[in-house]
Amino acid sequence: MAPIQNVKGMRDHLPADMMLRQYIVNTLTRISESHGFEPLQTPIIEYAETLEGKLGDEEKLIYRFEDHGGRRLALRYDQTVPLARVTAQYAGQLTLPWRRYAYGPSYRGERPARGRYREFYQFDLDIVGSASPLADAEIVAMLCEALTALGFPGFVTLLNHRQIIGGIARVSGLSEEAAGGVYRAIDKFDKIGADGVRAELIKSGVTPAAADQILELVQIDGTADEVLDALAQKLAADKRAVAAIANLRAVLDGLAAMGVPAEQYRVAPRLARGLSYYTGVVFEAITPHWPEGSLLGGGRYDHLIGLFAGRNIPTVGLAFGIDRLHDVMIELNLGPRPQTTALAFVTLFGAEQVAESLRLAAELRAAGINTLIALEPGNIGKQFKEADRRGVRFALVLGPDELARGEVVIKDLQRGEQRSLPRAAAISLLAEALNEGK
Repeated sequence: MAPIQNVKGMRDHLPADMMLRQYIVNTLTRISESHGFEPLQTPIIEYAETLEGKLGDEEKLIYRFEDHGGRRLALRYDQTVPLARVTAQYAGQLTLPWRRYAYGPSYRGERPARGRYREFYQFDLDIVGSASPLADAEIVAMLCEALTALGFPGFVTLLNHRQIIGGIARVSGLSEEAAGGVYRAIDKFDKIGADGVRAELIKSGVTPAAADQILELVQIDGTADEVLDALAQKLAADKRAVAAIANLRAVLDGLAAMGVPAEQYRVAPRLARGLSYYTGVVFEAITPHWPEGSLLGGGRYDHLIGLFAGRNIPTVGLAFGIDRLHDVMIELNLGPRPQTTALAFVTLFGAEQVAESLRLAAELRAAGINTLIALEPGNIGKQFKEADRRGVRFALVLGPDELARGEVVIKDLQRGEQRSLPRAAAISLLAEALNEGK
């Protein structure tokens, strides 16, 4: 008999957790659609070759298997590669630029840790088919809008450009091929520190002098303008880095014009983002209240879709990790904590009142009020206690006296108040309470 437990790295989400997770997803959906983004859903299973060769060092984490027909398949690693496949597969049906959002599970065969799971849910936003820095700015602005709406305190979005890191490698005397090792080493900066990165670089063949120069440049700090001015001076001999700095300035101008508060973002030359498909601006959000790493991140990837479409289609996007957002919100006591989805609980006074009580519950639901109904008539006090244990705020009683008067007794279980109201007035009262809680 199999053990009664989860597969390691995979979790059950009981009702209280699910209600917070749905709150997060509903908030992200609302913000996405306010920007005109459209929903997309793809299968959790892809052909293995669809994912292979797209993820760099991360490819070892793909869950692969063969089906009964001997086909090599894989579980979805993220929602970015499937987006690239969809864009190529349905090219004639999509109008570019295409703003899309997607929500669903992905799977990675990695070591489970705090905030890191083998099955996890992501909410992705991407703008496909635009190289404009305004597309990058809009994605970052939506990131900041979402974290603000969810109540995250003191978060900062770090921004960089892959060609700034490439320029740092090149002006330090490294070849184009060696720049990839710089990305990987710098990506570990926050985990292993400057000394650890220096050791990684030297281990990969970088000279101590070049490693020291790289570390000096990636640790430039200050306001966004100060950092970009310093980088422009240090990287003036590298044309691609100069163009990247100009591109990042345009993104920052877009953020300012969109009203994103300046304290919510800054330029961080040490930010690398490990995935190999990033080509331009990269970014991730951090908060001092969560020392385990970034809350989420993303960037520009202009070549990935070309692997499927046969031509490059510039794209920028980000992924909200729902599991990580959920865990941090629990830890920081953010967001609503409802115990139930229902606002009202209709009691059953006696067998003779069951039909009318069912009609009352239907009227409440028709008015948009989530309503539970008792399943057995009997002791009203016990029914009040059941409603209270479930976290329902209002309990309603429809006894013979109330029916004769055309009224309903409403008990506010949170405040301990009780009154009798005409039926229509009772429904209006609950509707007002519902709107106050939104």
